[in-house]
Amino acid sequence: MVRAIRIARPAASGLLTASLAAAVAASLAGALAGCSTSASAGPAGSAQTLTLYNGQHEQTTQALVAAFEKQTGISVTVRSDDEAVLTAQLLQEGSRSPADVVYSENSPPLTRLAEQHLLAPVNAGTLAAVPARDNSPAGDWTGVSARVTVLVYNTRDLTPAQLPKSALDLASPQWKGKFGFAPTETDLQPVITSITKAHGQAAALAWLKGLKANAGSSTYPDNETVIAKVNSGQVQIALINNYYWYRLRLQLGASAMHSAVAHLAPGDSGYVMDISGAGILASSRHKAAAQKFLAFLVSAQGQQIIAHSNSYEYPLRPGIAASPLLTPFSQLSPAPDTVADLGDGVMPLSLLQQAQLG
Repeated sequence: MVRAIRIARPAASGLLTASLAAAVAASLAGALAGCSTSASAGPAGSAQTLTLYNGQHEQTTQALVAAFEKQTGISVTVRSDDEAVLTAQLLQEGSRSPADVVYSENSPPLTRLAEQHLLAPVNAGTLAAVPARDNSPAGDWTGVSARVTVLVYNTRDLTPAQLPKSALDLASPQWKGKFGFAPTETDLQPVITSITKAHGQAAALAWLKGLKANAGSSTYPDNETVIAKVNSGQVQIALINNYYWYRLRLQLGASAMHSAVAHLAPGDSGYVMDISGAGILASSRHKAAAQKFLAFLVSAQGQQIIAHSNSYEYPLRPGIAASPLLTPFSQLSPAPDTVADLGDGVMPLSLLQQAQLG
């Protein structure tokens, strides 16, 4: 089935696992090139076409869309970009948005859209497919997958015994010239919110200023650069979502990895579980089809696609195991933040601006 895809930014990695690559190749036979900059209608004879605003990993989303199209006959046009860009566009478009579904990397953008009454209720059966704590408290978006923040460190420079137990320690002078980060990446915002919840805004602001001082010139535009700098030894340590390290490992091979992943102390405010999720736009004219798409994302088939993709995230549907390379989900001990606690992302943006990092 031909599928129109509009890609607004390059994928972080061009690699897929062998199994996922085969599935995508079969599903995308005859599809438009992924680098196309324009979107068109679905295949001839298609009853309807969904428009998906995608802030998640593009290759995994493409695999999910291909399988959904094959199962339902519903065509999906995908527009991929950073979740912050897509959220701003949706807020600007309001009820005039052409989007039917939004799929984000973190929960705050979905919370922000829900606050503006731009999302429609999700079917109860879809919400029930994943633990209630991973869904919108109001039922207007569903959790799909999860990841956690971890320390990544260069194994030539540091040993596990030298690593900090708390994210707050990264702002101490001992890490000056050794720490690197990408402050404009949206993945940092839930961490700032968690630290604020645990220690207050003044402490969170002081932490950001400490990170800025310690990073110096090691402030980068994206997390892919951060992880590469840690692996090459140009930076000794970083706080980052787990999947970036595993994606670099897939790209370079295990023998080329000079870095490792470590977890912070159980419950530390920097040890955050981020929830990726999806919602239906209240203005959508294809709500029934959009409900089917969300149901597919949390179905056993959809969750298996995520589990076997190069996203290296944790499927949220019970009984679906993540990649065996990841720390088992049952062994994670993140801060006790709910998606409501992680908020809408407005507060951490304010703190980043005050620290002159935004």
